[in-house]
Amino acid sequence: MKFLWPELLWLLVLIPLLVLLYLWLLRRRRKIVVRFAGLANIKAALGKNLSWRRHVPPALLLLATTLMLLAVARPTAVITLPSTHRTIVLAMDVSGSMRARDVEPSRLQAAQAAARSFVQQVPLSTRLAVVEFAATASVVQPPTRNRQDVLNAIDRFELQRGTAVGSGILISVKALFPDAVFNLRRANPRADERLTSQENGNDADPVSLQTAEGSAAIILLTDGQSTTGPDPVVSAEIAAERGIRIYTVGIGTPDGFIIGSEGWSMRVRLDEDALKSIASVTDGEYFFAGTATELQKVYDTLNTKLVFEKRETEVAGFFAGIAAVLTILAALLSMVWFNRVL
Repeated sequence: MKFLWPELLWLLVLIPLLVLLYLWLLRRRRKIVVRFAGLANIKAALGKNLSWRRHVPPALLLLATTLMLLAVARPTAVITLPSTHRTIVLAMDVSGSMRARDVEPSRLQAAQAAARSFVQQVPLSTRLAVVEFAATASVVQPPTRNRQDVLNAIDRFELQRGTAVGSGILISVKALFPDAVFNLRRANPRADERLTSQENGNDADPVSLQTAEGSAAIILLTDGQSTTGPDPVVSAEIAAERGIRIYTVGIGTPDGFIIGSEGWSMRVRLDEDALKSIASVTDGEYFFAGTATELQKVYDTLNTKLVFEKRETEVAGFFAGIAAVLTILAALLSMVWFNRVL
């Protein structure tokens, strides 16, 4: 647990002072009882059962005070809450290597099946978009709540040449922010961003003008290394600057797979380090799927993460609420047992 205003924790020194005050009052009360013999007889007549009860309301009030002082320091805790993601982009690799059959029936078909299942589980309040990428990238379904349109877009995937992971990320960002401007022909896509901004009379970097503020996420699935297009990590940094998290999914076997056609062949391998870097830069997470079953489990996990997520949240109200309940309880017990409020 952390505190937004830890400097106010010094107020907790009041707690031992209150304990000392309570002990002093008890001692003073004993002297009064001894001084008046009649009161001593009444006390003896009440019996021992009531002796411990008189300490309960003050103890509850002391605990309530402690919680209130902690609340003043604004405590925070990492708790699981409903996700704020309102838009999710599925960025799917459709490069030729996705026809490899080390993941049955093929990498692409397994990815499509898992994506369909994911789409059907996501709450209807969340908009979904679909981006496909190979040597280039394109939005095949803009953000929508119509699940059938999303499923149809996934079914229309066709294999293409090349793998431009960076382009897939940037086009996904553009699906969320249509006004974003990138140069997909350069390793550093930021170059034309600044130029376009200056031409419009604005010296600020367009990337910082609008942010998703945690309301958008990208699920990036690929099976190979990026062979063309912008640097994937730089592209991920641009997404992170807009407040977009990227959850990367690597599909394929650790040793790769040999594909070939018309007299040529090549081994396609998964670049896990790059995918881990992309996820890390955006505060997302990387998942490996070596089989169709594992891929399905990954999407199930992502569905849970994107519906409910752990966030550091201020819990001062929770502390104050418990303190209020304890205070009321202390007053009620005092009224029932002693016919007075503390």
